[in-house]
Amino acid sequence: MAKYGKKASEKIEKAMKERKKGTLKSGRSGKKVTSKKQAIAIGLSQARKAGAKVPRKKSSSKKK
Repeated sequence: MAKYGKKASEKIEKAMKERKKGTLKSGRSGKKVTSKKQAIAIGLSQARKAGAKVPRKKSSSKKK
């Protein structure tokens, strides 16, 4: 079984192409994205909003 759906893969691919072209911008600040990891995260986030099959974000565990 695939981890991500087809729609999610398309969104990530689009984000990666935008990053390579230099047109991918981060959300709030609007700064240019240069990191591959950040581009993938943006693609996954867009796929989640579009309702694609994407696993939930892992929440950070708090230490006691």
